[in-house]
Amino acid sequence: MTINCIFVENFKFKLMGSKVNVNWSGNMAFEADVNNYKIKLDAHPEVGGQNTGPTPKPLTLVSLGGCTGMDVISILKKMRVEPSDFNIEVDGELTEEHPKYYHKIHIKYSFKGDNLPMEKLEKAVTLSQDRYCGVSELLRGKAEITHEIVIED
Repeated sequence: MTINCIFVENFKFKLMGSKVNVNWSGNMAFEADVNNYKIKLDAHPEVGGQNTGPTPKPLTLVSLGGCTGMDVISILKKMRVEPSDFNIEVDGELTEEHPKYYHKIHIKYSFKGDNLPMEKLEKAVTLSQDRYCGVSELLRGKAEITHEIVIED
């Protein structure tokens, strides 16, 4: 077997963004180091895993929920709107064929609080989805992303 390697001398570059390390732990398990936080990943037993951590694909939905949630809270604070509680539920539907990816994603933004103005909630969510959330932008190329806003009693 021949392995070809290309070496570039005296060439330095810096990628802007993030860097994570994902280390194999045995069987189908991996441990990711993200900003010095450890995340264990594993597969379901029927494909050789031991179910000791989440599978990778749902973490995409976690990233989407966290990204848009942080945007929405930041925007609402600037509008002087403070919910007493805020929850984001992200539901993704995978394609049937490989490579399986989320082709439909629905985000449910649930707010609690007194006198929450729906127009401001809608504006914050729309700004997040259309302008600020980089995870939404990344996924929008492959997935239909829909959302709803609920004010709970």
